Amino acid sequence: MIDFACKRFDLDEITKCALGLTKAEMKIMKFFFEHLGDEFNSHEVSKILGLNLTTIQRAVKKLHSKNIVIRHQKNMSKGGYIYTYEAVLKKEMQDILKKVIRKWFEKVESEIDKF
Repeated sequence: MIDFACKRFDLDEITKCALGLTKAEMKIMKFFFEHLGDEFNSHEVSKILGLNLTTIQRAVKKLHSKNIVIRHQKNMSKGGYIYTYEAVLKKEMQDILKKVIRKWFEKVESEIDKF
């Protein structure tokens, strides 16, 4: 928990808000960070977390676009391919969050300067 003036903030809530994630996307992101270095395809994540496959596919697409997960293309022996995903390094995730928080801080600071 993080105290700020009259309110306490949970880091998960800050992360969810800063990145604009839904509850399901946050759950999926946390899953990948709990399994750092492991790759999973959408079907595996769906089965493990008990979430709809479409929800997983949308979430990993969004997480990939925000550079939170890395996508790998695995070519199948009989043709075709499948994507697998893994979390970025924790340091990279920390840098992403710090950048978002810095932008927010600069905006707040600017508004205070206008006061």
